[in-house]
Amino acid sequence: MMASSSGASSGSAAMLRNSSSEEDLQQVMDTRKRKRMLSNRESARRSRMKKQKHLDDLVGQLGQLSKENNEILTRMNVTSQLYMKIEAENSILRAQMAELSHRLSSLNEIIDHVNFSSSTFERREDAAVPGAIGQLGDDFFMNPWNNANLHLNQPIMDMIMY
Repeated sequence: MMASSSGASSGSAAMLRNSSSEEDLQQVMDTRKRKRMLSNRESARRSRMKKQKHLDDLVGQLGQLSKENNEILTRMNVTSQLYMKIEAENSILRAQMAELSHRLSSLNEIIDHVNFSSSTFERREDAAVPGAIGQLGDDFFMNPWNNANLHLNQPIMDMIMY
């Protein structure tokens, strides 16, 4: 019977070795599982940190772009106000130019009429002092129709640039 008990004991030893080997295997698997979990946690932590950094960068970029946008809007408003002021000034200048052109045209018509009229009337010889160039006679301002010989009735040149 000893043989059977030693057979039983060697069977028990094999079972013990088997169970010990299963426990070792389980411990190895548990260790690997813990390492994998730690690795996954660390990877998730790095991923969250990277995501947070990206979010922080985007928030900073948003702030910078908002600031630039406000600066552009301010410059645009100032430019628009300046444009409106200059446009108003240009409108005034255009109106003044039209008025002055009309006046110039009227003055040139008067000069043409005076020149035409003065050529039809006889010139009085006593209008200017004879022989005195640049001196005016007593009748110069009282009778301007007789002063055609002084060439004062020339058309005014249109100097307005368009």
